[in-house]
Amino acid sequence: MSAESRRRPRTYDPDRTWRALVAQVGQVEAVVGGLGEGELAGESGLPGWDVRTLVAHVVRQIVVLPRYVAEAVPAGRAKVTGLDTWAVSTAGIADRLDVTTREAAAAMGDPAEAVRAAAGELAGCRERALRTDLVVPQVFGGMRALDFTVTRLVELVVHSDDLARATGVDVPLDRQAVAAVVRLLADALAAKTPGNSVEVRIPPYAAVQCVPGPRHTRGTPPNVVETDPLTWIRLATGRTTWAEQIEAAAVTASGERADLAPYLPVMR
Repeated sequence: MSAESRRRPRTYDPDRTWRALVAQVGQVEAVVGGLGEGELAGESGLPGWDVRTLVAHVVRQIVVLPRYVAEAVPAGRAKVTGLDTWAVSTAGIADRLDVTTREAAAAMGDPAEAVRAAAGELAGCRERALRTDLVVPQVFGGMRALDFTVTRLVELVVHSDDLARATGVDVPLDRQAVAAVVRLLADALAAKTPGNSVEVRIPPYAAVQCVPGPRHTRGTPPNVVETDPLTWIRLATGRTTWAEQIEAAAVTASGERADLAPYLPVMR
């Protein structure tokens, strides 16, 4: 993989993105509908949030899509922030997000109904949500509508996994949604830590080069990291640590530079 190809922005198929979004929202809706008060009051695994608060956060990540794309403007009139920049910038709004999420949880009625209502809002925004010539101005200075829709896949997949681990209830992850999230987070790592000395492989979805140092030109690179998609998503979002996954043999790392611990998580 050349440096030029690695830097080229990845594109996402609009129809596949939309199908993945709707499918993952449906999985969340089905699971939340079966949770009892005891499960909703349990710890989510995220600092200070119970499961009810986690569900409120997921609801907010869904409903902002129709609301934001309704206000999208032609691309020539707004700054455009890429997906890589979004991924590494989310930590900057963490405190504000925590406050507004707690407020949303306090105001939320029945969580299952809240998810159903949020899902129902999606149908009317499909056309605008998949356009690349419209920019959503509210997000980190502005994002193309399709890119913003892809970020909703990140939120849904990551928090579906949070929900499953918190409740012990399986929340199936849509394959196309997982593929998009793996690729976005791998690209964000490459943008955050540019270089060609380490190849990070997350089969079957992504392989990127990163970390400054000697560059290989042919054959197997001297520094290789490989892991599965879900482990990568958890590493990249701080749900687990490099040391834990090396110990569990969920990550293989060969070469003196193949230690990603200093560069993780990619986003929080």
